[in-house]
Amino acid sequence: MTTSTEFHYGLAKFLPFQDPEACERVRNIRRADITHHANPDFKIRVIDEARAFYSEFAIDIVRRIAQALKEGRRFVGIFPVGPMPQYPIAARIINALQIECKHMHTFNMDEYADEEGNTAPLSWSGSFQKAMLDNFFGLIDERLRPPMDQVYFPTTDAIDRYAEAIEDLGGADVVYGGVGWGGHIAFWEPHLADDYGGDLEAWERAGPRLVDLHPMTIMQNALHSFGGDWSWVPPMANTIGPAQILRARDRSFWLDGSLGDGVSWQRFITRLAAHGPITPFVPASILQTVPGSYTILGGVADDVEIHMS
Repeated sequence: MTTSTEFHYGLAKFLPFQDPEACERVRNIRRADITHHANPDFKIRVIDEARAFYSEFAIDIVRRIAQALKEGRRFVGIFPVGPMPQYPIAARIINALQIECKHMHTFNMDEYADEEGNTAPLSWSGSFQKAMLDNFFGLIDERLRPPMDQVYFPTTDAIDRYAEAIEDLGGADVVYGGVGWGGHIAFWEPHLADDYGGDLEAWERAGPRLVDLHPMTIMQNALHSFGGDWSWVPPMANTIGPAQILRARDRSFWLDGSLGDGVSWQRFITRLAAHGPITPFVPASILQTVPGSYTILGGVADDVEIHMS
């Protein structure tokens, strides 16, 4: 009997990105080569230890706030929920150094919504508003923290003017973020590419809107925030669009999707977003085209391999 080592099959039909050759190419990028990129302004690095990773993230936030204060200008930042450990660290640094944050204006990337498009209230334990207030703004000394009318969330009432509100302040200095399991940035999902008929330029101009969450996002968020309960994850969200990410003066993305014991849900998509084709079917791939940093936690950078044990 002849035993073949090859098994050929197509990609699951629910996946918006359908290029098996590109998937194979990036899957084979070894850890030693993951930081190499043709765009020298797209700076990829790996930080092996989690404590150092989140400390560096926090320092990046505080440095930008302090620099704007020193220069006598406002700081405008777009922030994600997840990862979260950097925020309490940043708050402690701000308090320890007594950094005044009255010049700080922040816009959260997204907020969950129900099936009718109503965003989650602050009172709901899973809301991004509550997460940011509990883990960041509320931990900054009251006399140092930014006024709450300078802390914005893309709620149902705010979403229609969200892009305009950012531009009214002169645009974002930086947008922070990560990369979702299916390749999303913020909650800008890969299946939204269909809404723009394959027109990359039109897609890049798209701004804040209500979206259906992709199944991979539902599962990812169930895994890390809802105890694995996919029935608990809301079906929709308000989110910023590609335009807000591209128009920011800088991008600082942090990828920490490691579950320990050598397991990472983010290992492949980290490679596809940074080294695959630039396509709206992998929204994070646009990060390759503009200046910014892409920091990977060590376990996420490890080689993509099959483990059946």
